[in-house]
Amino acid sequence: MVFEKLRKGLSGKSSGVSDEDYLEIDLNQGKEEHKVMIKLFVLKHYDDVNKILAALRDGYTIAVIETKILRQKDPIELKRAISKIKKTTDALEGSIVGFRENIVIATPSFAKVDREAEVVVEDKKPSNKFDSDF
Repeated sequence: MVFEKLRKGLSGKSSGVSDEDYLEIDLNQGKEEHKVMIKLFVLKHYDDVNKILAALRDGYTIAVIETKILRQKDPIELKRAISKIKKTTDALEGSIVGFRENIVIATPSFAKVDREAEVVVEDKKPSNKFDSDF
């Protein structure tokens, strides 16, 4: 019976199967171009951590987190929030780095933050502009 329907279908004769029995699939429909996004976050409350974690889990977001407001409000909550972000970042095999006093940068696994600060050596020569022997 199956072979009969197949033979009739290939020969162009009606086999009793209508167009409603088939589903057309667009193979290009599911393709999205993922770009890396650097997103700024402000930690005002402990609950703001959930937005940051969702963005990191997405896998295409580098989070730059401002911590000044929560640091001034409740340093203990800030410590809990950073600890939670660190655990998630470690689970995603990403990096987390504090930058200055109020900035934290968290990245997924494809990006790594260089933790070594570049040392700028200034040449401190005395200026002769005001040098004089009084």
